[in-house]
Amino acid sequence: MGRESVGHKDGKASTKKNSQLILRLDKGERDAFVELCKQLDTSAAREIRRFIRGFMKEHSKD
Repeated sequence: MGRESVGHKDGKASTKKNSQLILRLDKGERDAFVELCKQLDTSAAREIRRFIRGFMKEHSKD
């Protein structure tokens, strides 16, 4: 899969994100997840993307 990168002033490359995945969650569960992510100095979106990439890698046929 090709990924488009865009350079930033700080020299880091960023992948261009142009799609959304909408999830329905229990509010308490969502709030607890977001709070835990904050405590761990990360974001909910980053952790969900990390999960998706790991899941795809684990289940790929390569």
